[in-house]
Amino acid sequence: MDEEPEPEPVAAALPVMMPMPGTGRGHLNLAASIRSLRLRNGLSQRQLAGRMSVPRTYVSKIENEKATPTLSSLERLARALEVTVPDLLTGGERSRQEEISELMKDQFIAEILPFVSQLNGMQMSSILMQVRDLTVRPRRSA
Repeated sequence: MDEEPEPEPVAAALPVMMPMPGTGRGHLNLAASIRSLRLRNGLSQRQLAGRMSVPRTYVSKIENEKATPTLSSLERLARALEVTVPDLLTGGERSRQEEISELMKDQFIAEILPFVSQLNGMQMSSILMQVRDLTVRPRRSA
């Protein structure tokens, strides 16, 4: 008589490594998206929390993936960051392209663009510092 082979041990006894959400291509990384949009808007966590009427620690927990925002929090986040909820979920990439397109329609930007591409790093830094100074400390007119 043929004996049936003994069944192999079940693989379930071994730990299975599951990829963390948001670590691979195509996965949503909401925390990085929120942080990126917050920084692009020049906001601190405290300022963003103020716009949302939540504690600063809540924004920190969301950005550090210690808390998952509710749908209403996503809506408040989007409103506070001046984007749509879909833009918030995608990191605002689409709106960045829209911003570039809109900037290119500006006559001044269109005129200086050919020259900007010829600047070296030090020249670019110097010009950006001067522009920043002009916007932060506007000159008084006589």
